[in-house]
Amino acid sequence: MLLALVCISSRGGWRHRTVKNQLLHRCHPKNIPFTQKLKPHFILPSLTAFLQTPNKFLGFSLTPYNSMSTSSQVQVGFLVPLSDNLEEDEKSSIPKIPLSEGLNWVGRDCIPVTDKRLSRKHLTVTATSTGSADVLVEGTNPVVIRLKGERKKLLSGERWKIESGDVIELIPGHYLFRYVSTAPKDETSTINKQKRPFSEESITDKGQMHGKKKAREVFQEEASEKNMLHNNGQETESSAEAIRQFRVPKHKLPLTFRLMRVRELPAWANTEAVSINDVVQGNVLVAILSNYMVDMDWLLSACPALKRIPNVLVIHGEGDGVMEHMKRSKPANWILHKPSLPIAYGTHHSKAMILVYPTGVRVIVHTANLIYVDWNNKSQALWMQDFPWKDQNNLGKDGGFENDLVDYLSVLKWPEFSANIPAFGNCKINSLFFKRFDYSSAAVRLIASVPGYHSGPSLKKWGHMKLRTILQECTFSKEFQKSPLIYQFSSLGSLDEKWMAELASSMSAGVSEDKRPLGIGEPLIVWPNVEDVRCSLEGYAAGNAVPSPLKNVEKEFLKKYWARWKASHTGRCRAMPHIKTFLRYNGQSLAWLLLTSSNLSKAAWGSLQKNNSQLMIRSYELGVLFLPSSVKRGCGFSCTDNGYPSGEETSMHEGKRIKLVTLAWKGKENDDSAEVVKLPVPYELPPKPYSPEDIPWSWDRRYTKKDVYGQVWPRQVKLYTNQDS
Repeated sequence: MLLALVCISSRGGWRHRTVKNQLLHRCHPKNIPFTQKLKPHFILPSLTAFLQTPNKFLGFSLTPYNSMSTSSQVQVGFLVPLSDNLEEDEKSSIPKIPLSEGLNWVGRDCIPVTDKRLSRKHLTVTATSTGSADVLVEGTNPVVIRLKGERKKLLSGERWKIESGDVIELIPGHYLFRYVSTAPKDETSTINKQKRPFSEESITDKGQMHGKKKAREVFQEEASEKNMLHNNGQETESSAEAIRQFRVPKHKLPLTFRLMRVRELPAWANTEAVSINDVVQGNVLVAILSNYMVDMDWLLSACPALKRIPNVLVIHGEGDGVMEHMKRSKPANWILHKPSLPIAYGTHHSKAMILVYPTGVRVIVHTANLIYVDWNNKSQALWMQDFPWKDQNNLGKDGGFENDLVDYLSVLKWPEFSANIPAFGNCKINSLFFKRFDYSSAAVRLIASVPGYHSGPSLKKWGHMKLRTILQECTFSKEFQKSPLIYQFSSLGSLDEKWMAELASSMSAGVSEDKRPLGIGEPLIVWPNVEDVRCSLEGYAAGNAVPSPLKNVEKEFLKKYWARWKASHTGRCRAMPHIKTFLRYNGQSLAWLLLTSSNLSKAAWGSLQKNNSQLMIRSYELGVLFLPSSVKRGCGFSCTDNGYPSGEETSMHEGKRIKLVTLAWKGKENDDSAEVVKLPVPYELPPKPYSPEDIPWSWDRRYTKKDVYGQVWPRQVKLYTNQDS
C-alpha cells in the first residue's frame, strides 16, 4: 500500500506525508471494525476508495505539489506578514499569502527567505469557508500559534484549529503572520469563534486542557478587572488600559521611568515602552555596561550599535563557565571586569549603563539582565537621563547625584583604560572621569549598595541606611501619615521579623509639612502566586526568574504580607515581574518610589550589627529614587537630540514642586502649584491580599499541574544562546 502511495505522490504531485498519515490512520487495525480485522481483502477496497475519491476519503481537498493552492478554488483568506510588535508590516519583503478553500502549503516555496530552519513545505493550512482553518506542522521545527491569551507551541506532526485574527510564528519568534479570513461572517462562524473546539491532536490530557482553560480564565478576569481600580477612597476611576494615555514629552522623560517592551503584548500595552535599541543610540564614545547575567551572543545580535563603540567595559557577576565563553565571544576592544566580593554569598547585581558622548553622558538604571528573556518576556523598567559636560569654570562644583555616582563607581575598581574624547583628547576612564559632567539637573537620587562592613561616615552611604538618610531630609504631604508601603521584587532572601522591622523603619522615614514624622507604614509584598506563573506568557519557565526557595517563602510570619500581582491597566498580568519597586502611597498618590536592582534580602539592603553602629552588605546593587522635589533647570538635555529643548518648553515647569502619581490617578494635571508626574507602576494599588487558596511561588517545589504549554515543573530553562536546551 505504501509503495502505491509513493507512486501516487510522485506521479500526481500530491503531498505524500499528510496523505500517508491519513491512510495509515484509516487503515490502522485499531480503526478497522472487528468483523473486518481478519479479512485481508479489507485493505484493497480502502486503497481503491482513496484512488477513486481521495478528497472524500481523506476529509479534505488535495492540492497539486507545484502550487500552494489552485486557482480554480475559492479564495477564503490570507496570511498577512507582521512586524515584531504584531502590526501589519507594510515594508516587509514577504507578500500576503492567499489561502484557498482546502489544503494550502506554507514554507520557503512561497516565502522569499533563505532561512533553512523554515522548511520548503513547513505547514499545511486547511482553510474553510466558515472562517476557521486547520494547521498541521509538516516541517521539523516547531510552530507557535498565538490566540486569545494563549501561546501554543506545535511540534512536527501536531495540528491546531485557528480562527481569523490568530497569529502564526512559523519559527518561534520569527516570520509572524496573522490569519485573516475573507469568508462571509454568519451565525455559525460567530458561534465557532466563541466556543472554539479543541481537537484530539491538540489536547493530550486533562491537565493540558485545564491549562488552556485557565489561560482563557486569566485573560477574561484581567479584562473584567480593567473597569475600576481600587483607590482607597480617592476618586480615580481608571480606564481599562490606562497605559494607553501614558505620553511623556522628551524633555520630561527624566522625571519618570518607562516599562520595557514585552513581545507578546498588544501595541497598547507597550505605549512608551523601551527596548535596548531605544537606549543605545547615537555617537557613543565609551560604554560601561553593568549587570549580573550577560549573554554576549544575544547582546551583540540584539544591539548591533554596541559593536561600533570604540571602548566598551562590561562589569558583570557571571561565574567562571559563562565568563570563559564571554572572553571567547566578545569583540577584541571590550574589557570584562568582575568586582571583588569580599563577603560570602554576595553578587554583583547592579543593572545600569553609562554612555559617554561628545556632548555629554547618559546614565541608565534598569532592572533587566542582559539576556533575551529579560528584555522580551518580563515586566521590567528603565530610567535614564542625559547630562552635559561641566563648564570649565565650574569643575569643582558637585552635588548629591554626582557624589553618589562617583562614590559608587570608585568601589568597583575596574581596570583603567584610555579613550579619545574629541574636546579633551586622550582621557583616562576611571571613576573620577565622571566628575567632568554637570549633574545639577538630576531628577532622581541614587541608592546603591556595596559589599562590606560599613560604619562611621560610611554607615549612611549605602543600602537601606542611605534610603533612610535621604527620606529623613524630605518633607511629604500630610496624606502620607501612617500610609502603607509596597515591597515588590523577584527574589526573597532568608528573612526574620526583626530585620523586617529594621527595613520598615528606613522605608518609613520622613516628615510631613507640619514637621511630624510620617510614622511606620504597614508593608505588603507583591509576589506572583503559583497560578500566576503557571498561566504566564512563559508558563512555569517564568518561575526560573523568581528564584526563591520554599524555606524562605513559607515562613509563617510572612503570610500577612502577601499580595497579588495584578497588572491589568498595563496589560502585564501574564508578564511575570523581574522589575523591583519599593514605594509609599496613599490611594493613587505616591510619596516616593525606588526603582532598583535590590530584591528583598539582607544581602542587598544590608543588616545592622553591633548595636546599630555597623551595616553589613554582601552585594552590589543600584537604584533610582523618585521624590517630590522641584523640577530642575536643564533636566531636558539630550546627548542625541541637539542638546537642550526650547526655552518655552521647559521654563514653565522649572521650580515647580513635583507630585508623584500612578497611571490610575485622575485629577487636575495642569496645576499651577505642582508638576504632576505619572510613574507607570505596573501593578495595581492597593494590591489585593492573598486569599486562602493562593500559594506564593517558590522555585524548588514540584508542580505537576501542567502549564499553558503542557509542561510541569521543574524543567530546564534556556537562558543563554549557547546553552544546551
